[in-house]
Amino acid sequence: MFLEYPYSLSEVKMRVQQIDQVQISDDDLQCAYKTIFSCIDLTTLEATDNAESIKVLCEKALNYINTGDGSTVAAVCIYMPFIKQAKSLLAGSGLQVATVACSFPSGQLPLPLKLAEVGWAADEGADEIDMVISRGKMIENDYDSILNEVRSVKKACGNAHLKVILETGELQSVELIRKASELALLGGADFLKTSTGKVSPAATPEAALIMLDSIREYYVKTGKKVGFKPAGGIAEPEVALTYYKLVKNILGDEWLNKELFRIGASRLADKVKNLIS
Repeated sequence: MFLEYPYSLSEVKMRVQQIDQVQISDDDLQCAYKTIFSCIDLTTLEATDNAESIKVLCEKALNYINTGDGSTVAAVCIYMPFIKQAKSLLAGSGLQVATVACSFPSGQLPLPLKLAEVGWAADEGADEIDMVISRGKMIENDYDSILNEVRSVKKACGNAHLKVILETGELQSVELIRKASELALLGGADFLKTSTGKVSPAATPEAALIMLDSIREYYVKTGKKVGFKPAGGIAEPEVALTYYKLVKNILGDEWLNKELFRIGASRLADKVKNLIS
């Protein structure tokens, strides 16, 4: 289905630079930051997470509704033990509950156990499930296993949306990032996601551009819109704006909403909210 990817790393970097240098008017900048804020997945994925910290996170998301223009983020993203708590706290708010699965962040678990995780998360009521692929199998060029894994996880998600984390910082090369994007798309991903946020580098504009090109090509050939989520290390509004520009340039304005664009972050929301209040 996919053509051979035509861009080298240096060409990818040049395209990112050209897109990021595009100037935005003050009015358009306000609109951009409002969109960015509404697309944030407010995230805590720490070993020390507990009922109280999840309550604080959910209350933070809810409190945004009562300030400024009444807008809030798109979702909270938490570990699986807290799904039901978050669903209860956020009931009626319109906020989604996302969780991570498939032996996050390593991906090192046999497929039947990964599917058990996903099924459990779906049964708990997760609206969105962020799976992480096996980078070891990508490096071994075991592409059939990756494709089968994504397809199987998608089925296990039931009604929950599936975000597929590529962990691009460990794939590194243009070729592997492109191939992982293709496999995730063919496997039925609802979103492509850059990173777990647990390795360095996390999200990069270069990896994002490769993924966005893949989403664009998939859409042109199938008519199916797949979302995009950069995550990891996005703590400043200016960095988030770069990803906004990339999505706008490559996929167009119709992708600039919470149904098709998310940003995974823990420290970004307050900073962006202050810019639009």
